[in-house]
Amino acid sequence: MIRAVPPGSTVGVLGSGQLGRMFAIAARRMGYRVHTLSPDVDTPTGQVADVEVRASYDDLDEVREFASRVKVVTFEFENVPAAAAAAAAEFAPVRPRGEVLHTTQNRLREKQFLTRHGFPCVPFRAVASLEDLRSALREIGTPAVLKTAGFGYDGKGQHKIISQGHAAAAWSLLGGHEAVLEAFIDFECELSVVAARGLAGDFAHYGLVKNDHLNHILDMTVAPAPVVESLCREAVEITRGVLETLDVAGVLCVEFFLAKDGRLFINELAPRPHNSGHFTFDACLTSQFEQQLRAVCGLPLGSTELLRPAAMANLLGDLWDHGEPDWSAACAFPEVKLHLYGKLEARPGRKMGHLTALANSGGEAARIAAAAREALTAKQR
Repeated sequence: MIRAVPPGSTVGVLGSGQLGRMFAIAARRMGYRVHTLSPDVDTPTGQVADVEVRASYDDLDEVREFASRVKVVTFEFENVPAAAAAAAAEFAPVRPRGEVLHTTQNRLREKQFLTRHGFPCVPFRAVASLEDLRSALREIGTPAVLKTAGFGYDGKGQHKIISQGHAAAAWSLLGGHEAVLEAFIDFECELSVVAARGLAGDFAHYGLVKNDHLNHILDMTVAPAPVVESLCREAVEITRGVLETLDVAGVLCVEFFLAKDGRLFINELAPRPHNSGHFTFDACLTSQFEQQLRAVCGLPLGSTELLRPAAMANLLGDLWDHGEPDWSAACAFPEVKLHLYGKLEARPGRKMGHLTALANSGGEAARIAAAAREALTAKQR
């Protein structure tokens, strides 16, 4: 029998960024208290949480003390050290499990897991030396993409290799760290599915969405994705299989490449709410953040019904280059919702917030979101 963690209880979050902030908003709305731990202070999550603990994730005694004061622990980004998750688990359930974190925070372990269980991945090879890289390039061919095995996101730690002659330079840029070489896919578009799995094995998903990137950072998500229904069903079934095989209790996103020939390949897994699921805060009956709360607390999952087609546009720190953006201009679009994360400093490429537009179609929502974002800096030009 599953013993739920009821409203009124305290939930602990390892990490303190915008994902934790939106999780905390959803949790407090349902009557939970939220504690957050990270090395920073006055964080996006901490501004909303009941208690903000400033400590290193490597300070395992502090992590244990933190976990002893909550009923369940979750995390809002996957680069929390697995040792911290294990320390927390001595005092409170950690959901998703630390083993899920261990698998998904390293590209090599993740891809080995996926291929071992028959999930579709692009060809890859493990690389631990320049000679490994040259050998892998001979096997996979060029172009190819060299990626650090651990702690990479938003395109960081990635280098495209055009020919064997570029191998030494690419390896040098990675600083000799463990890496993965992947075949380069000439893809049609990038897609993703955000889904949740409860303690009882119940499953819910937000459908297939289309993601456009700029400089390797997600720029806009459109829901639902403008693809055939059979592709949506295939992506959801792959996602269900991943969550079940990993034995996830919580939210996980599967990012896909759609190849020109119509095949789906898994690019990455993210064992937490995802940037491409931010539209759910406004456009779905149950947001991905409330769903994470329900899942880790052992409550039944909520309906993921899409109330209206939507588009989410990221707001990066570049928008502040010439002063404060014109928030009134964006809010003049009545179909647009503004979300700012409370970050103390705007930097180029840093995710500072997002806009969500609702409309009668995904394409229309994308046009509105783009126009509202453009209006933020129109007076500065």
